Amino acid sequence: MRVAVVDVGTNTTRLYVAEVEGGQITAELARESQVTRLGAGVDASGKLADDALEREYTVLDRYYTLMHHEYNAQKAVAVMTSAVRDAANGQDFADEVADHFGFDVHVISGDKEARLTYLGATDELAADPNAAATLVFDIGGGSTELVIGQGQRVDFHVSTQAGVVRQADRHIESDPPSGEELEAVAQDVRGVLERAVPAEWRSHPGRALGVAGTPTSLAAIAQDLEPYDSERVHGYRLTAAERDAIFERLVAMPLAQRKQVKGLHPDRAIAILPGIVILTEIMRLFDLDAIEVSEHDILRGAALYYAER
Repeated sequence: MRVAVVDVGTNTTRLYVAEVEGGQITAELARESQVTRLGAGVDASGKLADDALEREYTVLDRYYTLMHHEYNAQKAVAVMTSAVRDAANGQDFADEVADHFGFDVHVISGDKEARLTYLGATDELAADPNAAATLVFDIGGGSTELVIGQGQRVDFHVSTQAGVVRQADRHIESDPPSGEELEAVAQDVRGVLERAVPAEWRSHPGRALGVAGTPTSLAAIAQDLEPYDSERVHGYRLTAAERDAIFERLVAMPLAQRKQVKGLHPDRAIAILPGIVILTEIMRLFDLDAIEVSEHDILRGAALYYAER
């Protein structure tokens, strides 16, 4: 079955088209991403803003054309995450998308988001009941999901209120952000993570997979990728030293200059610094000196999960 998945996130809206047969991805046909910042201001106002909705509908129109007229998808699914589930008008938006585009729309809980992310990240990992624990984390715009398991079995999962848009809206006003603003982001995120992850789950995992825009952007920056090359990003080992060096390089740059950095998509320049801060706090919590960057994420998990439903 040819499945198209649209991930309507707080910061980005992404399209994924794949062939799914027998519970496996047999071919990936398309992957696109567009920064829409749908969740900008939701943390303060509690609502999706009109200008954000306009940006979102423009992207969804284009994705609809691609999935139906170029890829002939047999099933079209939209998963909506933190911004939509937090906003007072989020369900109205979801209903409108379902009515207008005919998508099978799911406003998913944080727990479901975490499980789908883990499924997508680990579906190709060999089942080994004796393998060391795997940590999968997804730094999003409005939330960060953390999942720990062995093989494809989930043992612990949590969705936290830490995200690049949410914390930037709370704490960052300057361009470039001041040291005090970034430290406020760090303290906020540190508290969120420490409250969310019990001490017994913080031991050093055997494998740590980072998905979504912050880890993939750092992998691309570290390799000076222009244009972006998903094959070189997927599986890249990003060390804490590389992370810190990139942060020190970017932190003094105004937004206009960050948009020129090789490997960093201009639309992600506004969110990369809070993203690195969140990544740093995750690595500190789990005592990680390196992570593995993965292109396999909630899009892949949602395609697998909803293909048979």
